[in-house]
Amino acid sequence: MKHAYVYYRIDPVQAGLAARRIDALLDALARYCSQRPRRLRRCDDPTTWMEIYEDIADFAAFSAALDRAVLDLDCAGTTVGERHLECFSAFDPAS
Repeated sequence: MKHAYVYYRIDPVQAGLAARRIDALLDALARYCSQRPRRLRRCDDPTTWMEIYEDIADFAAFSAALDRAVLDLDCAGTTVGERHLECFSAFDPAS
């Protein structure tokens, strides 16, 4: 299983709107994950947010759905700069 981490900065003036849009995004992508996706913010910089998506079986389908939903919900309209997607998987001691 794969895990996705998306981080970015939000426009602090639009924090309420950003929260609503990102929460809708998490709801839309929940079906690709075995656990409910989460939104976090950086402890020392509340304008840096992170989305966490865990246990994704089909990462290609998830990634395509994420791209579509970000556009449909205009998530980029409340961010400053780019959204960064990182993919991680569990460590396999055999490799």
